[in-house]
Amino acid sequence: MKFFVDTAEVDAIAELNDLGMCDGVTTNPSLIMKSGRDILEVTKEIAAMVSGPVSAEVVALKAEDMIAEGRKLAKIADNIAVKVPLTWDGLKTCNVLSAEGTMVNVTLCFSANQALLAAKAGATFISPFIGRLDDINLDGLDVIDEIRTIYDNYGFDTQILAASIRSVNHAKECAMIGADVMTAPPEIIKKMANHVLTDKGLDAFMKDWAKTGQKIL
Repeated sequence: MKFFVDTAEVDAIAELNDLGMCDGVTTNPSLIMKSGRDILEVTKEIAAMVSGPVSAEVVALKAEDMIAEGRKLAKIADNIAVKVPLTWDGLKTCNVLSAEGTMVNVTLCFSANQALLAAKAGATFISPFIGRLDDINLDGLDVIDEIRTIYDNYGFDTQILAASIRSVNHAKECAMIGADVMTAPPEIIKKMANHVLTDKGLDAFMKDWAKTGQKIL
């Protein structure tokens, strides 16, 4: 499973990228606001830093305007994936931009039916929001499973990009279901390394090592 980092903070991206833990980046208007940076400037910097897809989101609501914004964003770098919402206008935009050879990430997906439409429209990525479904007492992981089944049934090339990852359990379950990609905040990716038994074992090793009085360096 590929890891996309869900942030516009370049220092956090650089740390994970240096470790080989960053296969791409996703941003959205909220993350751009949090970064305090200009969208074109920070997106260009991120795209130059990583080799994988960098999602940059349109903010228009009508297809004609979305297409214009998408074309402008796509000119930033060859690895830009234009992010559009899963609305009818977003699907129209996806269809046009995909036909032009631009990667498109269709976001704000909450059902398998929506994901099927996005695949038919030529989406490169579909982004189902797990955590937000959990927030309304639905199991977001069920939607990932349903989309995986539908895409496999018909051989769609659209990649399932599991989004709104809130926990390390979400990450594990998405990998087990077969999501192609997950996008998560840097802190979630880093927490995947944590385990109480690892900490306990390391503490025991260090105490025993101290008793030997030895040094390696």
